[in-house]
Amino acid sequence: MKLITAIIRPFKLEEVRQAVSDAGVQGMTVTEVRGFGRQRGHTEIYRGAEYLVEFVPKTKVEIAVPEALVDTVIEAVVRAAHTGKVGDGKIFVFDLTQVVRIRTGERDAGAL
Repeated sequence: MKLITAIIRPFKLEEVRQAVSDAGVQGMTVTEVRGFGRQRGHTEIYRGAEYLVEFVPKTKVEIAVPEALVDTVIEAVVRAAHTGKVGDGKIFVFDLTQVVRIRTGERDAGAL
């Protein structure tokens, strides 16, 4: 089992949700986050004053999947989140050693 974590642009969330759902994933966790990469933030003007926004708003999507679906889900996220501009985001893949569904006590792949 793997945990796929994708950092994407907030306005791409619905497209990513639909693409991942079409790939066969039943659930995901979404968190609003802020950060920067190569963008290094941007400058905005508010009431005539210019200020630097160092942390750009992003959306973090976490998806637990069986090993067989990893490449399919990654491709679905890349297709849905791609704009071709700096700041499209990144995808990280982690090993999941154990998963437990609290309600039923199911473990590992059965708990996904």
